[in-house]
Parts: sequence; structure tokens; C-alpha cells
Amino acid sequence: MSLYDSVRRQIVPIHPEGYVFIAAFAIGSLILHWVWAPLGWIGALATLWCAYFFRDPARVTPDRDGLVVAPADGYVCSIGAFAPPPELGLGSAPMQRISIFMSVFDCHVNRAPVAGRILRIAYKPGLFLNADLDKASEDNERNGVLLETPRGTFGIVQIAGLIARRIVSFSKEGETLAVGQRFGLIRFGSRVDVYMPAGATPLVALGTKTIAGETPIADFAPGVVPTFRAG
Repeated sequence: MSLYDSVRRQIVPIHPEGYVFIAAFAIGSLILHWVWAPLGWIGALATLWCAYFFRDPARVTPDRDGLVVAPADGYVCSIGAFAPPPELGLGSAPMQRISIFMSVFDCHVNRAPVAGRILRIAYKPGLFLNADLDKASEDNERNGVLLETPRGTFGIVQIAGLIARRIVSFSKEGETLAVGQRFGLIRFGSRVDVYMPAGATPLVALGTKTIAGETPIADFAPGVVPTFRAG
């Protein structure tokens, strides 16, 4: 392996959505440096953070039928039965939900927790409360994806947070997603809720750290024993 290939393997790709923000931070840093050099160094650190925020690393997704993998990097902030958002059309009966909170230091590229066909994408404007709060699922700006699978219908909801002001969707209605495939991104701190059909056993506990596209968060295998992993 050449030195070039070795170095390239260590560099995490930047998602194209981040280019304009990184450029804006860099230009701002130059202006701050012109005003007062120490401010320019602060701006440079902010630019590096922006590039880190928009990183898009490769992931190795578990390939076993019945597993539900994490749609986001972060930590599990809520587990339980909750009514799904009305715009998804899943009814008002509570469904098993696992919520993952992403801080401004987590990778914000979201990945499909299961394979399936997108039946509906429903955007709803709203507030920008702290995404770690339960009421954020009801009140915050959000984008829901209704996913049809052999196990039943899943709802994946991207929720904007206190700092996040833009939810980006890469997918379209009618498209088929593979498990672990990128389907969206949320800018600057947020949360993703996964609503699952009956039969799923959670494999995580509150505080469990997750990696999008890699960490199993639930299992449909009969008789599976929960393997809670604290963060």
C-alpha cells in the first residue's frame, strides 16, 4: 500500500452538505484574523469543528434478518411505547419507540435502521426545543419517513433541536432503502425517533452510545434476550 493510500484511509470524508458551511467558517476566520489575530485562531478552531461535524465515515452494517440498527450516532435518550406523529398515518395506538439524541459533536448523517420501501415522507414545521426532551417529539420541527418492511411498517422521525435549524432528506417516496443506507442529515444537534411494529425487543438501555448503521438497537428474533449496554 502506498503512502497516499495509507493517508487517505485515515481521512474521514466530508458530506457535500457541509462544504458551504465549512467555507463560510473559513472566510469568517480570515475576517476575524484581519480584525484581531487571536480571534482568527478561534475562528480556525470553529472551522475545524465544522468540518468534524459534517464528517461522513464508512460504516459496517450487521447483515442479519430481524435486527434494527441505530439510525444515528449519539446516545439513547428514550425507550418506551408512544403514539407516533399523526402525519405518518400509523394511527394513535402506542408503538415501541427508541430515541437517539445527537450532540453537536456526533456525526449527523442518518442511516436506515431497516431495509424497506418509503411509503411517505412527511415534513412538519415546529419549535426548536432541546431535542433531549420528550416533548420535542411532539412540538419540534420534524421530518418523518414511513418505511414498509416484511416485519411491518416503521416510522423514522428526524427531529430538529435547540441549535439544529435544517433537516435534509436524501430520499424520495417510493424509493427502496437498504439497511444502513444514508437517508438524511440534520444540521447542528438533534434527535431521531424509531417507531417499530410489534415484536421488537430493545437491545439497548437509556444512555447506550450508538453508531449509525452499526449498533443493533432492537431484534425481532423470537426469544431474544435483551443485551443492555450502558453508555
